[in-house]
Amino acid sequence: MKIVFRKIIRLFIQLGIDWFTPALLIMIVLAWFWPEGGLGQGAFSLKSLAGYGISVIFFLYGLRLSVRQLIGCLSNWKLHLIIQSVTFIVFPVLILLFKPLFDQTSYEMLWLGAFFLAAMPSTVSSAVVMVSLANGNVPAAVFNASVSSIAGILIAPLWLGLVLASGSESFDMLPVLIKLGYQVLLPLIAGVMLNKWFGKTAIRFRNYTRYFDQTVILAIVYTSFSNSFTSGLFDNLGIGVILVLILLLLVLFGLINGFIFVVTRKAGLDMPDTITALFCGSTKSLMHGTVMAKVIFGTAATGGVILLPILIYHALQLTITGIMSQQFSKRNDK
Repeated sequence: MKIVFRKIIRLFIQLGIDWFTPALLIMIVLAWFWPEGGLGQGAFSLKSLAGYGISVIFFLYGLRLSVRQLIGCLSNWKLHLIIQSVTFIVFPVLILLFKPLFDQTSYEMLWLGAFFLAAMPSTVSSAVVMVSLANGNVPAAVFNASVSSIAGILIAPLWLGLVLASGSESFDMLPVLIKLGYQVLLPLIAGVMLNKWFGKTAIRFRNYTRYFDQTVILAIVYTSFSNSFTSGLFDNLGIGVILVLILLLLVLFGLINGFIFVVTRKAGLDMPDTITALFCGSTKSLMHGTVMAKVIFGTAATGGVILLPILIYHALQLTITGIMSQQFSKRNDK
């Protein structure tokens, strides 16, 4: 048994999957069996503490962000344009095309979760790590992941506001933008302003502060799914629906990567830039997803259903990009 367990852990490490992905699954199971822990109210409830944690996450992210380094990477505009266009235009538009198929059905909320996933910015740390392992353009990966994270704070809610406002129920975007301003943007700006003095320290201890980020995400996932399970929103979603969702997200990942590969070849980009475009353009940030879900949907019972596609996509992208990085690395070593 121990040998099998060690082999599983070794496989996870090779694929770039750490303890965090299984922990996300545990939070969902915990919310299923014991939702009461995620339903508390008050200044010191788990929901409130997760809200405070969001601001700390973006303050620490701002501390690690060097504007000078970002400016130095502006010259490779073709690569940046491809990545950002795929992240914020191609992804959402592709999902938006399928909206009529889900209108007025019991799976409409799942479609909204898929669109929510599509509107998110690129992931930061895992994309950069995978690009490095695959011998891609690491500075360009850092640039695009950082720009995507900042731009996504505004672009993602605007996409969501456009879709939600077009629905049968009215949706006021102004309170969401105000909340994003003081809970996300202000801490981020404060961190960037202090980067000159504390940036190196923040980078040095990023492996430790990462655990804080992940703990906040786990808390948001737990409280969101607690609300959804309590409200019975998952009652009609059997294992068959989940398996179909996984298959569709795999197809989505393949389509996006195929599109990126064709476009980069047409644009005449070299292989390191192509690798960077693939890893930065096809991945989505779980951190931004959980944060945006809490800010936009608050304590609504739909939070867990909205997060389901991005949680599944997170696991898929880690596994597939881990395999891709190994293949690119072997190819470059020949």
